[in-house]
Amino acid sequence: MKTNRLNLFSLGMAIILCMSSKNSNAQSTTYDTYANVEFKMPKVNEPVIPANSVNLKDFGATNGGYVLNTKAFADAIEALSKKGGGKLIIPPGIWLTGPIILKSNIELHAQTGALIKFSTDKTLYPIIETSFEGLNTWRCISPIYGKNLENIAFTGNGVWDGSGEAWRQVKKSKLTDEQWKKFVASGGVLNEKKDSWYPSEQYLKGAKGADQNVRPDLKTKEDFEAIHDFLRPVLVSIQNSKRVMFDGPVFQNSPAWNIHPLLIEDLIVRNVTVRNPWFSQNGDGLDVESCKNVIIENSSFDVGDDAICIKSGKDKDGRDRGVPCENIIVKNNIVYHGHGGVTVGSEMSGGVKNLHVSNCTFMGTDVGLRFKSTRGRGGVVENIFISDVFMTDIPSQAISFDLYYGGKSIAETLAEGGNTVTTKLVPLNEETPQFKNISIKNITIRGAQQAVFLQGLPEMNLENIEISNLIAKSQKGFSIIDANGIKISNLKLDIATKNAFEIYNAQNLSLKNVEFKPTSANTITIDGGVTKNVDLSGLSKTTTVGKDVPKKAVKF
Repeated sequence: MKTNRLNLFSLGMAIILCMSSKNSNAQSTTYDTYANVEFKMPKVNEPVIPANSVNLKDFGATNGGYVLNTKAFADAIEALSKKGGGKLIIPPGIWLTGPIILKSNIELHAQTGALIKFSTDKTLYPIIETSFEGLNTWRCISPIYGKNLENIAFTGNGVWDGSGEAWRQVKKSKLTDEQWKKFVASGGVLNEKKDSWYPSEQYLKGAKGADQNVRPDLKTKEDFEAIHDFLRPVLVSIQNSKRVMFDGPVFQNSPAWNIHPLLIEDLIVRNVTVRNPWFSQNGDGLDVESCKNVIIENSSFDVGDDAICIKSGKDKDGRDRGVPCENIIVKNNIVYHGHGGVTVGSEMSGGVKNLHVSNCTFMGTDVGLRFKSTRGRGGVVENIFISDVFMTDIPSQAISFDLYYGGKSIAETLAEGGNTVTTKLVPLNEETPQFKNISIKNITIRGAQQAVFLQGLPEMNLENIEISNLIAKSQKGFSIIDANGIKISNLKLDIATKNAFEIYNAQNLSLKNVEFKPTSANTITIDGGVTKNVDLSGLSKTTTVGKDVPKKAVKF
């Protein structure tokens, strides 16, 4: 009987372990990543890693966070590379290191309890020719860097920490008094207004004259060396490579952007946690630039700037590269703090096409769905399909299309009087950005300053945007400016202001099946611009039509 009981116990434990194993992988097995994608999406190939493995400790690595392990990482990667590749196991511990240079066919497996902490010694990060914010420039080499590679994987549940606090400017307005005192006491310098802290005098010098964070006026390597501290890198930079995967780890505290895949074919980002302090300047989560065949799923983001960003280069540098970001699936992700939940642009000069976003939740992001560009970019954004997105506590616009983006957050733009109507036309040319053929449906907005803001350019309207099955509770409703072919249906708007819709220079616009709450306090205002073919038939709301609008432009 004892033997039978033991066997039954063993069998029971085996079943429990089996069920536990299945549950631990539930995120990746309970749904089909490719289901309901609206365009022909190739299957994304995972990295193929040889069966070899080594342990970081076998190469003299020292735990504790006080001994530099740069050589141990390099030697371990080199040993695997000589065997054709394999898995580098990073065991529990605190592993201080300088830059890690990747090679093909390598998996970096950070076990639970492993913290890879990058050194704050900036001299360990030489400047190299690279791309940042869509421009060709010089920057410090990234803590994790690779170029022209195949088969790269980051796995395990360990933490990769970029020590960004040593690199970033910090604004006083974003900190508590106690936090500000700690930064000032730590060293560094203040600007003349004493409202921003900089890590060094060299950083402050570099920031003067910058186009956001790039110095296009400097030409030689020597020019850039003089502002070395200002050239803060992204945490993970992998360029011009194939079959790259991030599955499991935490990436945090980056000097600038967090993860920046550039020119990657077959990219998978899943089950990762990406986080930065909310006040971190340019602390983006994931910036996918000019990549093809991409999956981003089952991940969480809590960052200081845009969370999931789709890009393809900026202005002439982006147009010269001419590589779009295409075939992208974004599913089952959560975004906490960030300037935008899912963002397209503003660097989109090479174009963006075939993007599917579904089953995502944004909680407290400045903006939920954010599309941005400006004159000078060029590029076409098209074939975008967004569905089943849930947003709460959005302090500005839940859905935003802004073709007058000036490099600031929407909160800063609104505070300075931005997002205003303009009638100035400029000639169409290769620098004119275009956004068209975009479907947004099944959206829930529970708390926002404005539900939807759509603003194109007078010379290049937003075109063919459909918004349907939207429930919104917000201060303001819709602004539609310089737009053509907008179709809006099945809306439930619970708004605080009287004006539910502000429409300017809209052509071929239709509103169908719109419910207002409160039922007696909402109007639709149509004023000026080239307005025609506006279909408001079936709506019982008060409509105010400006004197410049043609009499037959609106159908009631």
